[in-house]
Amino acid sequence: MTTITTTDGTAIFYKDWGPKDAPVIAFHHGWPLSSDDWDNQMMFFLGHGFRVVAHDRRGHGRSAQVSDGHDMDHYAADSAAVADALDLHDAVHIGHSTGGGEVVRYVARAAPGRVSKAAIISAVPPLMLKTEANPEGTPMEVFDGFRNGTAAIRAQLYVDIPAGPFFGYNRPGATPSQGVIDNWWRQGMMGSIKAHYDGVKAFSETDFTEDLKSIDVPVLVMHSTDDQIVPYADAGPKAAALLKHGTFKSYDGMPHGMHTTHADIINADLLAFIRG
Repeated sequence: MTTITTTDGTAIFYKDWGPKDAPVIAFHHGWPLSSDDWDNQMMFFLGHGFRVVAHDRRGHGRSAQVSDGHDMDHYAADSAAVADALDLHDAVHIGHSTGGGEVVRYVARAAPGRVSKAAIISAVPPLMLKTEANPEGTPMEVFDGFRNGTAAIRAQLYVDIPAGPFFGYNRPGATPSQGVIDNWWRQGMMGSIKAHYDGVKAFSETDFTEDLKSIDVPVLVMHSTDDQIVPYADAGPKAAALLKHGTFKSYDGMPHGMHTTHADIINADLLAFIRG
């Protein structure tokens, strides 16, 4: 397998496809998945002449199942380690859900010349958790449910999430894809229960407000009004408003995992943004 080793000795698996002199797109996956969640997008952009890169977050997929470092600072540092090792310049970084938070923190801290643009899809910034300063947020009890389900029988939780709210298969008239559900389960079960348990805190309690304010490159924020995992009103519009060069694109009736269920629409919008 292709891996890089971080400064704390963690092996991070990555994919790097396409001509090395082509424009680069780097993908960052959501919880509790792997870089395989970007299969459709990687093939699409590879076919449009891009070099595509994606890595498995520490403790996820084929990366090392280390005990510690399951927080946004380490996620961003690991992303930087991959970019440095592959010598990526002027890359477009695209993140979904937790990966959107990872992108925001990475881009906010990236060395000059590493990033040209970014896009976040159904992403967790600026802050998911309900607090006194963020009353529209999601209550802690919801995230405790994710933790409890992960610790108890995550194999069942990892069926219930994709079979229901993640892809909107619990909506009237929806047509579930068993293959999509099974692939979500497969990716989740490849990873470490410790990383997934700790990761709930990382995606729900990290405040990205200052990161968003500090980003100087153009960022496309994509969010659906029917997102049942990362509620629309407390995420996409707020994140876009904090960016210096943010573009907000709202979708109606699409699920949290819209890059899978509506890949044709999402891919076309990403391509237009990247080439624009």
